[in-house]
Amino acid sequence: MKVTIISRRDSQKLLSENCFPENTAVISFHDPLSSCKKGYARLDYGSEIKVEYCEAEDLDLDYLPEKGLTYETYFPDAEKTARFIYEAYSSGMDIICQCDYGQSRSAGCAAAILEHFYRNGISIFADYRYYPNQVIYHKIYDALENVKKSLGGSDDKKR
Repeated sequence: MKVTIISRRDSQKLLSENCFPENTAVISFHDPLSSCKKGYARLDYGSEIKVEYCEAEDLDLDYLPEKGLTYETYFPDAEKTARFIYEAYSSGMDIICQCDYGQSRSAGCAAAILEHFYRNGISIFADYRYYPNQVIYHKIYDALENVKKSLGGSDDKKR
């Protein structure tokens, strides 16, 4: 499974030019729509592309209390996203992780996927183009581990 990190702008370009990669699922991060500028909407990937929309502000652990959040209440859909990732993985699909700038939330998500399945998530943290959101990383990684346990098996044969 290939895991790619891209920005909202790059994703819009792929969509507008009809160049979106085949057999690819998308995890699309966006801020809560209630707190966004007027006219902002999540990207429309259409009905042909398998997409999981993830509403989560780009926050570090220290800033969660300022938003009335805790680690437990931040990004409550992490388990749902992990199941989406497992479905894509089981279907042999590649995954694009997309957020506004393609540097933080999407990078944290990609690092968690790569660490869980291939034990090389550090490659994202070591790449200076990215600033992986560590809360997103841990929430998704932990959720992937939980999904793996609930499926009652190991994915070692696919590594």
